[in-house]
Amino acid sequence: MVIFIMVFVAFMIGMFNLYSYYLGAKYNPAFTTVEESFKTLFWSIFGLSEVISVVLKYDHKFIENIGYVLYGVYNVTMVVVLLNMLIAMINSSYQEIETDADVEWKFARAKLWMSYFDEGRTLPAPFNLVPSPKSFYYLVLSSKACLVQLCTANRRRRDNELEMGMLNSRLKGERYRSHGRPRVESTLRQPIKNPTRYQKIMKRLIKRYVLKAQVDRENDEVNEGDIKEIKQDISSLRYELLEEKSQATGELADLITQLSEKFGKNATNTP
Repeated sequence: MVIFIMVFVAFMIGMFNLYSYYLGAKYNPAFTTVEESFKTLFWSIFGLSEVISVVLKYDHKFIENIGYVLYGVYNVTMVVVLLNMLIAMINSSYQEIETDADVEWKFARAKLWMSYFDEGRTLPAPFNLVPSPKSFYYLVLSSKACLVQLCTANRRRRDNELEMGMLNSRLKGERYRSHGRPRVESTLRQPIKNPTRYQKIMKRLIKRYVLKAQVDRENDEVNEGDIKEIKQDISSLRYELLEEKSQATGELADLITQLSEKFGKNATNTP
């Protein structure tokens, strides 16, 4: 879409620069102003503009030929290439969404379920206006968190003041590296503290989904390889059985021939 808009704006400005000097010297006001240039190029995408838009009343064939070339290149680029490419990309995106619709629905359903697991009020309305022991407990926790944040902010402010005071000293580089930078890096690299129950469960669900997708992909690959190996084994076994069958048939024919000769001799020797 960005490329589509860029090409459209480029041709709009180019056609306006080409025909802006011929205001009143054209059969229609197309391309004489920015607004008319936008209208003409926009409706030409749907085939609702005419070729007469580039024709001049005066005998300026060079400008007309340049206008024909630019207008033709615009139609080929926008209508034949970019518009069909945009339609194909939209179709591909819709196909991907349609393929992942079941997974998206399951994640949305899990999120809805988790909303019911959140900790609610102790008492229903309007009795929730009465303070409960849990309210005092949460008040203590919030006060503690505020105090910790204030202490942390004061400590950082003191550290910053100390670092600013050490800028004029001889050991400012070493002290800055030993006190300032590790603290900043540690605060940047520090993971999320005390994740909520919702975050933990969602992390586990996402991890389970990713692992399942990887296992399914590996199983699909293994199954295709196994199927090929099984086909090869079956074909080799078939040839071996045919060969053994032919050998057994030949041995059986020889045995029958020997038995017939033996019994024939015995029959001739007996009176």
